[in-house]
Amino acid sequence: MRIDAHHHLWQYDPCAYGWIEPGSAIARNFGMADFGKAMEDARVDACIAVQARQSCAETEWLLGLAATHPAILGVVGWVDLRADDIDIQLHRQSNPSLVGYRYVVQDESDPDFLLGHRFIRGVRAVVERGLAYDVLVNHEQLASIPQFLDQAGSGRWILDHAAKPAIKIGGWQPWAAHIADIARYPNIWCKISGLVTEADHQRWDSSDFERYLDHVMAHFGPDRLIWGSDWPVCLLAASYRLVHDLIADYVARHCPGSEEAIFGKNAVTAYALDIGPR
Repeated sequence: MRIDAHHHLWQYDPCAYGWIEPGSAIARNFGMADFGKAMEDARVDACIAVQARQSCAETEWLLGLAATHPAILGVVGWVDLRADDIDIQLHRQSNPSLVGYRYVVQDESDPDFLLGHRFIRGVRAVVERGLAYDVLVNHEQLASIPQFLDQAGSGRWILDHAAKPAIKIGGWQPWAAHIADIARYPNIWCKISGLVTEADHQRWDSSDFERYLDHVMAHFGPDRLIWGSDWPVCLLAASYRLVHDLIADYVARHCPGSEEAIFGKNAVTAYALDIGPR
């Protein structure tokens, strides 16, 4: 089974999705009808829908879609992890399709946001329920991830978008050193997703990504890399098929025996997916 472990769906509203530039290629509704066609073209069988808005209402909407679309194997939702009643909120959202949570830490100005006491407490509540946590940070926050992992307990962690290296300007350090530090933790996986939007949207070439992919491959290994399209955000720079083929070609050249793991099995493990009859 080929799984896209990172995509989004939304009912576009310029106020609710303020991070989307009005008039851009993604400033419209994106639902499962559109996404199903993209998956079929790339021969992808199933997917994990990830929150794109810090809203419990969006999470409930995604869970409703998962209930009616068997291709959605799981939802990575949102909850206010700093809430005083976090346990009550997590209980309220309990759902078999809910496989993890994500908080948009990258939008926080504090470089040590991950280390906040209330935030750590909320993340602990998530992993104690057997759910995964997607780590989405900006460049300044990347350095705090090892300390965050030390404090947050024993969980299943997924680093989104290979921690967003500055591909457009050929940026390397300190990203590369931080990746090496983070990869030493055995219970964190790295999503090779969202890379085309970190490159020059108009003039990227497949060679632009090579050393970044080499680096995460060297440190995480093929058993802890997970492919995701980051559709429809990827449409700012490339089609779904191009994003898929970019990574498929890399895997075919560098580790052809790992295609099944990177395009499916690793996501099943990281998110503890139930892939039995649904």
